[in-house]
Amino acid sequence: MPTKTSYYDRDVNFDRLTAADPDIAPLLKSSKARGHINFQDAKTVQQLTYSLLKCDFGLTITLPDDRLCPPVPVRWNYIHWIQELLDTTSPTYHVREAIRGHDIGVGASCIYPLLACSSRQGWTFTGTEIDPHSLSFAQHNINTNSLSDRITLALVSPDASLIPTQGNLDFTMTNPPFYSTTSDLEADNSTPKSNPASAVCTGSANEMVTPGGEVAFVTRIITESLILKDKVQWYTAMLGHLHSLQTIVITLKRHKIGNFAVASLQAGWKTNRWAVAWSFRDFRPRCDVARHGNLVRNVLPVATARTVQCGDAFAARKLDEAMRGLGVEWKWEVEGKVGIVMAERNVWSRAARRRRDSREPPAPREVLLACRIVLQGISVEVNWLKGNDDVLFLSFCGMLKRLLA
Repeated sequence: MPTKTSYYDRDVNFDRLTAADPDIAPLLKSSKARGHINFQDAKTVQQLTYSLLKCDFGLTITLPDDRLCPPVPVRWNYIHWIQELLDTTSPTYHVREAIRGHDIGVGASCIYPLLACSSRQGWTFTGTEIDPHSLSFAQHNINTNSLSDRITLALVSPDASLIPTQGNLDFTMTNPPFYSTTSDLEADNSTPKSNPASAVCTGSANEMVTPGGEVAFVTRIITESLILKDKVQWYTAMLGHLHSLQTIVITLKRHKIGNFAVASLQAGWKTNRWAVAWSFRDFRPRCDVARHGNLVRNVLPVATARTVQCGDAFAARKLDEAMRGLGVEWKWEVEGKVGIVMAERNVWSRAARRRRDSREPPAPREVLLACRIVLQGISVEVNWLKGNDDVLFLSFCGMLKRLLA
């Protein structure tokens, strides 16, 4: 069981769940009598979703038998990752901060807005759905949980814009269909696999299939984001295949979108999904959020943290004196050995020192680099907080390494 500040990182504890919710006990008891839990039985899978939502989040939903039954753990992990993205890129973060999100394709469960609003009181949602049948159940689930004042849904056509153009958003999210054609879905279901799906799928065609598959769907969002840019702080998507994530990262780099984050949302020993987020703003997420989970190297963004080794016991004094002499904004907490530096430009290179020596007046600029510096024993951790220039960040870390060697 996760807390509202943690991930599902282990398999579901069925003994705990049975003790907490009598409704699932008969199903699990009969499953254990057979020696295993039958995840190919739709009723068992559906009750597991109901029980996890009830016990871990205080939510009650109703699902039709002919629509997707969403596994809760990986869905929560996606929501929690978005929460961490926002928490670590907000200069005024507070857990009760007002946040506005948009879910593209809420499905019959409306699970993402429900999970998010149940865990953060200041969050509100808009959401869209192309299927009237799913939308009716989603609205029912919102009403059942008394969240109609915080979650607003709309029926849209498949070719409508994916992101609202009116007003600003803190984030968008989507979990698009995997498959590009119905024949691809049917072929995948009929092909014997060495590692078959962990649970039965009850999804309808419109939930499982979209022209071009999940890559094409997320590429549409990227295209729209190039127009909307910083009207949305974080654009995000959850993907079913690692190769899809690799393709999307290549697309982001081709459009010179350098502030992006990726995640492996492992939930237990078998279920894994991948997530990607990108932003046109210059606040940088914490490194373990930008590179969350076990990931292959070719999808990783620039690390937003660097560790610099100190050469002597006077590192704190040397660091403080050097920062004060650079002409940057510098705040140093002596007791905590934590500092915040903000620079309008590179003021530590040889060229910058020559300009300073010649008293050449600097051109006024916005802050191009902000870092949090923490002295821990014989090392310094540099966390990149703000900026779009990774070369400037690496240059600053190089200067610290030479200074403290």
